[in-house]
Formats: sequence, C-alpha cells, structure tokens
Amino acid sequence: MDEDLKSKTERTAKLYFGDYTEERPFDLWRSFDKGLARDFSLFITGQVYAREKIPHPTRQLVTVAALTVLGRTEELKLHIYAALNVGCNPREVAEVIFQCGIYGGMPIVNQALKVLREVLQEKGRWPLGEQEE
Repeated sequence: MDEDLKSKTERTAKLYFGDYTEERPFDLWRSFDKGLARDFSLFITGQVYAREKIPHPTRQLVTVAALTVLGRTEELKLHIYAALNVGCNPREVAEVIFQCGIYGGMPIVNQALKVLREVLQEKGRWPLGEQEE
C-alpha cells in the first residue's frame, strides 16, 4: 500500500472527523468487510477529500449543501462537524443551509438547521454569540 496515501487518509480523517464521537461510516463498513472499508477510506478520504483543487472549507460547504437537499441528516451531522473543524463558521454553514431552501424546500432547511444546532450544542457553541459572525 502507498504509505503516502495512507498517511494522507489518516491526516484528512483526523482533520475532518477527529472530534466526532458517533459511529463513522468507516466503522460501519469495517464491521462488515475490513478490506473494502480500507479501500473506500483510502479513496474517499485520501483521494477525494484530500484533493487540493478547492479548499477544505469550500469542499465541506458543498457537502453540507448536497446532504441538506438530499435530506441525509445522519451524514449531514458528520459533515457539519467536518465543516466546523476545517474553519467554517456556524453562520456560513447556516447560510448554505438557507440557500438550499430554494432547491429543496423549507422543511429540508428546518431539518438541517436542527442538525446544525445539535452539533453546535455538542461542541459547546450554542447559542451563537457575536464571535460566531
């Protein structure tokens, strides 16, 4: 295995998901097939998420938007953590979610904002203060 890819995968996973305490997709995959879980992780985290074509904050805001419109709240929670971990501020994340209302409808916005609030509560950053601007 390419050690550079393995270390890049580990660094990116730690950057994005280091403080996420719930079950991660990798953990679920690994419980069924360790080799395939490794391959998925190396590709998704080590090759896609670690690409430097766009900055990590931009990549995570795009991911938040996509998961919001799709209504994938469990995965959305994981990526809101990642967005905050790579430097997005909560109001930026909320703005991306609000923008999704045009394409996905307001019920999807409300659902996603609840996930954002839950993450902020878990991280001790709720209610939003002026520092979150």
